Amino acid sequence: MTQLLKKRLIAEVIDREGGYIDHPADRGGPTRYGVTQAVARGHGYLGDMRDLPIDLAREIYADRYWHSLCLDEVVEQDERLAAYLFDYGINSGPGRAAGTLQRLLNVLNRVEQDYDDIAVDGAVGPITLEILDAFARTRGRSGLTVLADAVNALRIEFMVSIAEARESQEAFTFGWLRRVINLSAAGGA
Repeated sequence: MTQLLKKRLIAEVIDREGGYIDHPADRGGPTRYGVTQAVARGHGYLGDMRDLPIDLAREIYADRYWHSLCLDEVVEQDERLAAYLFDYGINSGPGRAAGTLQRLLNVLNRVEQDYDDIAVDGAVGPITLEILDAFARTRGRSGLTVLADAVNALRIEFMVSIAEARESQEAFTFGWLRRVINLSAAGGA
């Protein structure tokens, strides 16, 4: 089921992001299927972004955003949380998505009564997964729902802060917010 979810979410992102775009206010520069030129170059692609192969885009989404966030393991706890972290990582970087998860896990542990605080290092690894498991055991399904929705709430706050800091980014704010709200309304997964 995890592989099917990953494939579906990647396909949805590619569909949502569309083809080639080079908006002058987009700090990511030229993109195709939502993959920025810098990310494509980091994966060894040297061609024109208009020609980025869709299979490479799928590979980038899996490697850079799904696997780097250990979403195969996260999805075992909660599909919505995995879907939200995946999409957050795509738009704001996997480190920011992971850091948001870690921050929330720390403030939801009742001053370390439920489990220890963890470093907010922006990397999901064995310790973050262990703490997520402890959170799930303590708070159950409803706790995971709160955690997933809190990830999206902080994501929205971050998007607003970007537009407040750089007026040129207001060109994208409505679309960013619509994306997160639609993902939430659709149940994420």
